[in-house]
Amino acid sequence: MLFDKDANGTISTKELGVAMRSLGQNPTEQEILEIINEVDIDGNGQVEFPEFCVMMKRIMKETDQEMIREAFRVFDKDGNGVITEQEFRYFMVHMGMQFGEEEVDEMMREIDVDGNGEIDYEEFVQIMSEPWHIPITILFICAYRFRELFIPI
Repeated sequence: MLFDKDANGTISTKELGVAMRSLGQNPTEQEILEIINEVDIDGNGQVEFPEFCVMMKRIMKETDQEMIREAFRVFDKDGNGVITEQEFRYFMVHMGMQFGEEEVDEMMREIDVDGNGEIDYEEFVQIMSEPWHIPITILFICAYRFRELFIPI
């Protein structure tokens, strides 16, 4: 998982706090505990991947169309209506994402359904609505949260 820094298969309260702060939130320790308690089905005080999926599905239901359009615009630097592989890679580098070339290539192949080397808006919306694409969806949410860093005002 993207936020599972110690790679133990769960997200601890500390890791969830770091993840939320990276998305522009500033939760208190109590708020983090409440979030974990809400999705922690087995009651072990940590969030496993299935529980994380449930949490992200809830978040995505709350994601409105304007946020999706805005996140798309962050990636589409030249405003031509598609996200090129170069634009996608630019974002990954400038957001400090540490993915290898193969991982970025794999993400592009997964998102680019028609295989034309670009991500159009329909493909973007599709990826945002499918819960098994949670890591990519998180990147897009990050794009929205930090859009002012990427879109000149």
